[in-house]
Amino acid sequence: MEKPQSNWIHELTWRVVEARIKRSDVVLVPIGATEQHGEHAALMLDTGWAIQSSVAAATMTDCLIAPPLHYGWSYGHMAFPGTVGFSAATLTQVAVEIGECLVRHGFKRIVFVNGNRQANVPPLEIAAAKLQLDTGAFVAVADCGLIARDDVFKLAEGPTGTLGHAGESETSMMLAFYPELVDMKLAPPDRPAGVSHPALRQGHLTLDPRLEGNSWFVPRDPAEFYQQTIERGGVVGDAQPATAEKGAQMVRAIGRRIAEGIDAARSKKLTIRIPDIRV
Repeated sequence: MEKPQSNWIHELTWRVVEARIKRSDVVLVPIGATEQHGEHAALMLDTGWAIQSSVAAATMTDCLIAPPLHYGWSYGHMAFPGTVGFSAATLTQVAVEIGECLVRHGFKRIVFVNGNRQANVPPLEIAAAKLQLDTGAFVAVADCGLIARDDVFKLAEGPTGTLGHAGESETSMMLAFYPELVDMKLAPPDRPAGVSHPALRQGHLTLDPRLEGNSWFVPRDPAEFYQQTIERGGVVGDAQPATAEKGAQMVRAIGRRIAEGIDAARSKKLTIRIPDIRV
């Protein structure tokens, strides 16, 4: 029985990639982060979101996936050892240059699949706009925390605030796909952190539909965030309701939403301008 062909670009030869582009000009670019996710989950969690959601979407839509990027905009977690990231400007530029390479090879539709939920959104939105304006390609950002919020919320069991950083949904994803990198004995046993006043909310976007409302943006100070969360090991949310079954269902839901966007994007007529090779 013939082994199924990989959807990962870096696992294929250049001849195979060339043939696959002729079959489908869509490519997913998973971008995550290397940052703390409590004492119970590994620092690669955000990259795991991006990888698994990309695999789910690619399987549904017959498209290729670029090698994952393990670095994101993680300045808010720099007080925790092991966190490694880019500045916002660097992340934008890296995303643009990855996209330019892909356009040169014939990809016309690029989706940045963001696993560093919310945090990477501003730099990647700028990258998507620049890449689209410069090359004529279709470029989108699919945030794993935002593209299927309602689907994920319906699968969650915890109270308001449980879907935060390293909480129910993130820990569920890890239990489903990376169980060897999770130790639930170290997950905070208490309820999720209280919901802050809207004027102190750390961002305009929320992962939990129950937290929708008036808000403004307040940058996260690393030292202050450390002090606010150290008793919970860096966790904002509640990991206790997490299960592998929910994690698998959440990733499938995210994959379906990405696939819906890809199907819609395939109908767009594009005029591509090949970018120059950078040196």
